[in-house]
Amino acid sequence: MPWTNDSGGKDTGSQKPRGPWGHGPDDGGGSRPDLEEFLRRGQDRLRGFLPSGRFTAGTLGVIAAAIFALWIASGIYFARPDEVGVVLRFGAVSAISDSGMRYHLPWPIEVAYTPKVKNENKISIGYLPAESGEEGSQLSDVVEESHMLTGDENIVDVNFTVYWKIKDAPSFLFNVHNPQEATIKAVAESAMREVVGENQIERIQTSDREPIQIRVRELMQKALDSYHMGVFVTRVQMQKADPPGEVISAYRDVQAARADQERKRNEAEAYANTIIPQARGEAAHIVQDAEAYRQQVIAEAGGQSKRFLSVYAEYRKAPDVTRKRIYLETMSAMLAPMNKVIVGEGVKGAIPYFQLPSPQKSAQSPQANPVIRAAPVITNGDDQGASQ
Repeated sequence: MPWTNDSGGKDTGSQKPRGPWGHGPDDGGGSRPDLEEFLRRGQDRLRGFLPSGRFTAGTLGVIAAAIFALWIASGIYFARPDEVGVVLRFGAVSAISDSGMRYHLPWPIEVAYTPKVKNENKISIGYLPAESGEEGSQLSDVVEESHMLTGDENIVDVNFTVYWKIKDAPSFLFNVHNPQEATIKAVAESAMREVVGENQIERIQTSDREPIQIRVRELMQKALDSYHMGVFVTRVQMQKADPPGEVISAYRDVQAARADQERKRNEAEAYANTIIPQARGEAAHIVQDAEAYRQQVIAEAGGQSKRFLSVYAEYRKAPDVTRKRIYLETMSAMLAPMNKVIVGEGVKGAIPYFQLPSPQKSAQSPQANPVIRAAPVITNGDDQGASQ
C-alpha cells in the first residue's frame, strides 16, 4: 500500500506520491521522522491541558507536588500472610514487619523485601521432577548429581528431595549471594555424598535409608548454620537408591545369590539350633543316668560294708552261733526256690514237707527234687530250738 496523505496523495506539479510526513519517497533520499518533532508535539499537547496555555510557576509547583505525592505513596507495600517485610534503610536492616499493608520511606532512602517464610520449599537432587508435581515422579535422571560412590566401592544412583523453610529472613536475603537455592542444593549433594561414602550399598537400599536421611539433614543444617544463611532443613526424603541402569541386571543376580546364601545360612542355623539342644539333652540324660548308677553302687557298697561289719561284730561275740547262722541263711537262700524232700533218720517213708511235683516234671528235671538227709545236729542248749 503506497504512503499518501489525506489531501489527495499526489503533488499537483510533479504527480509524485507523498509519505505520511509530508515528503515524497524521493525527497532528500527518504528522510526519517525527527525526534525534535515528537518533543515539540508533546509540548504542544501539554500546553493544551494547562489553563493559560503556557508553563508558569504555579503549574510547575502543581506538577512537583504531584510527583512528590507519588514518590511518598511509593513507600506503601503489602506483605501476604506467608510473608514478612524486611525494610532496609541505606542498605542496613531497619525493621521487620508482619503481614498486611505496611509503609516505608520511599526509595532510595528505604527498600522493602517480602520473602515467603511460612512456605515449605523443596529442591530435587539427582532427577528432574515431572510437571505433574506428583511425589516421587520424575522426568529423567541427572547423572552428574545422582551417581555416588559407596563405602564398599560400588556406584549407586540416588535421587532425593530436600524440604526447607526460611527461619531468618534478613540472613536468607543478604548473607549468601543469590541464588540461595543453588547453595542449598550444593550443600545437600555434598552431605549426601559424604553419608553414602560411609555406608554399604546393600544397607543404603534396605535398612539404613531412614538413618541416612536423618544424617544428611543434620550435616546440611550444620553447614547452612555455619554460612548464617537463615534456613531450616525440615526433612530429607530419598526417592530411590538403585545401581546404575547399565549394571542393574548383574547386580540383581548378585543380590539373588546373596539371598540364596542367606537362606542357606538360616537353614543351617535352624538345624544347628535344633540338633545341638537335642544332643545336649541326650548328654545330660546320660550324665544323670551315670550319676544315678554311681550313687546306687556307692549306696550298695556302703550297705554291704555296714552289713559285713555288723556281722563281723556279732561273729566276734559268738563265732559258733554266727557261723551256724550264716550257714543256715546261705542254705535257705540257695534251697528256697527249689522243691525239697526231707528224709530224717528213724522216719519211715518220705515226709511231704512241700507238695511233691508231678512225675513228669520230676523226670524232666531230676535235680529239681534233691533229697536232703537230716543229720543230727549237735548244738548248745540255746540253739536246740533253732536247729530243730
